Amino acid sequence: MPYFKDTQEFYACVGELMDRAKRDPNVGGKIAKSGIIIQFRYTDPEAVTTINARDKPTQPGAYVDVIHGPTDLKPDVTMSMKADVSHEFWHGKVNLVAALSKKQIVAEGPIPKILKLLPAVQPLYKVYPALLKEKGFGDKVLK
Repeated sequence: MPYFKDTQEFYACVGELMDRAKRDPNVGGKIAKSGIIIQFRYTDPEAVTTINARDKPTQPGAYVDVIHGPTDLKPDVTMSMKADVSHEFWHGKVNLVAALSKKQIVAEGPIPKILKLLPAVQPLYKVYPALLKEKGFGDKVLK
């Protein structure tokens, strides 16, 4: 059974994590330095999140723009996966390189640029379970 009942619940969890990360100087600030546009495409449920680190952010206090849903931006890198893989990744349970080699995550574009961002997002492994509990999704926290 999937972790998320629908797209709205996915955005309330993983989407909210991205929205918080864009304002975090240790995460959003480092992603901003990459200067790339990354699009995450999810299935089960269907969702799309695009991180624009190329252009100046449109929101005050943000280091990058995060767009949930369709956008006309052309990504430099596209990462496709099941929403469950993303959920497990943000718990620190998915090794990115192994997931890429097993095709649990399918990447298009310059993969080394994504791998360079891995240290920047690792602090989110602690943020995500706390966010789930805070939002009333404590039953989704993985042990």
